[in-house]
Amino acid sequence: MNEKHQKSFTTVKSYRPFHSRYDPCKPIGVKFYSTPPNLFLGFQPPNLQQFSAKEALKKGTLWRFFYDYYENPYEKKGR
Repeated sequence: MNEKHQKSFTTVKSYRPFHSRYDPCKPIGVKFYSTPPNLFLGFQPPNLQQFSAKEALKKGTLWRFFYDYYENPYEKKGR
C-alpha cells in the first residue's frame, strides 16, 4: 500500500445510489456505512492491548484494536 492510500483510509465508506433520469423521486444523495476494523485483519495477532473488564463491557470488545467508535455521518454538526 502506498502512503497516500494509507493516510486516506477510513472505516466509514460512502456510495451514491443510482438515480435514473426517469425516476420521479429526487436523488437520495450520498449514503454512508461503517465497516468494522476486524474486516481488515486476516488474523488476530498475539499480545494485543486490552481494555479493563469494566471498560470492555462499555466498549463491547476486550481488545483496543477492535474498538470502533461509531460517529453518525447523518447527524448535523454543532447541535
